[in-house]
Amino acid sequence: MTTRRRIDVHHHILPPRYAGWLRALGVDAAGGRALPAWSVEETLALMDSQGIARALVSVSAPGVHPDPRKRDDAAGRAMAREVNEFAARLAADHPERFGFFAMLPLPDADGALAEAAYAFDTLGAAGVVLLASTHGEYLGAPEHEALFAELERRRAVVFVHPNVPLGPGVPGIPPFAADFLLDTTRAAYRLVQSGVVQRFGNLKIILSHAGGFVPYASHRLAIALAAEGKRALPELLEDFRSFYFDTAISGTPAALPSLLAFAKPGHVLFGSDWPFLPAPAIAHFTALLDGYAALDATGHAAIDHHNASALFGKEA
Repeated sequence: MTTRRRIDVHHHILPPRYAGWLRALGVDAAGGRALPAWSVEETLALMDSQGIARALVSVSAPGVHPDPRKRDDAAGRAMAREVNEFAARLAADHPERFGFFAMLPLPDADGALAEAAYAFDTLGAAGVVLLASTHGEYLGAPEHEALFAELERRRAVVFVHPNVPLGPGVPGIPPFAADFLLDTTRAAYRLVQSGVVQRFGNLKIILSHAGGFVPYASHRLAIALAAEGKRALPELLEDFRSFYFDTAISGTPAALPSLLAFAKPGHVLFGSDWPFLPAPAIAHFTALLDGYAALDATGHAAIDHHNASALFGKEA
C-alpha cells in the first residue's frame, strides 16, 4: 500500500442485480469492454494498493436505459433506485471508504427529478452521475432545465460519464477507446451552448477522462460557439474552464500538460476507472501520474486529495 491518501472520483460499482439485469437484456459489455467481475473485497484491495483512501462510486455506461431502440421509463426508474440503494448501503457499511454519486434515469426528466430528491434527502448522496448522452439526447437539452435548476438549488456535484454515442460504430475500434472521449466533449459543448454552465453557476460539473477532447480542443470548441454570435470567445473559454476534470486513464505525460495548462486551479481530481480498468492498468496510469515531474509535491497532493476535499467538504 502506498502512503498517499487519494480521493477517487471516477470509481465504478456493478451491483449484482444491476449486472444480472443488463445481461438478461443482452448487454454484456460497456463501451466495448466486457462487464467485469466486481466485489467489495477486490475493490478495497485495489484501493489499498493504490493509496485510495476514499472512493466516490458510480454506475457506468450504459446506465439504466441500455437499449437505444427502446426507452422504458418504469424499468429505468426501478433500476436507478436499486443501484442507488445498493451504493448507499455500501457507503453506510464502509463510511470512511465510500461515498456515492446517485444514478439519475435520464432521458426520463421527471424520473430524474424524483430520484435526485430521494438520493439527496433520504440516501445521502454526495452528488449525481449523468451520462453525457442517452438515446442520442445530450445533457443541456431543453427537457433537462428543471433538473439542472434543482441541482443548482442544491449546489450539487455532477459527475458526467460518457456513453456510446448513437449511430454506427467503426469495426475494430471499441467505443471506450475514442467514442467515449467524443461523447464527453459533445456533452460539454452542449452544456456551454445551452447556457447551463453560465446560468447555473453553483453546479460543480466533473468531466470524465480529463474532459475528453475539451482541454486540447478548447479554443476550437469556443470559436465554433462564438461564431453563433451570442457570446464572446473569452466568456466561452471561461465556461469550458469552469468544469472539473478527473485523471482516469489520462494522468500521462502526453495528456497532463494540456489539462493542467487549461484547467482552473483546484479543478483536477484523481480518478481510477476501476473496475473497467483492471488493477495492473490502474497501477500503470497511477505510476505515470505520480512520476510527472512538472508537478511538485504540493501539486500532486492537490490532485490526490486536496482538490476533492475542497469540492466535497464533509459530504464526500
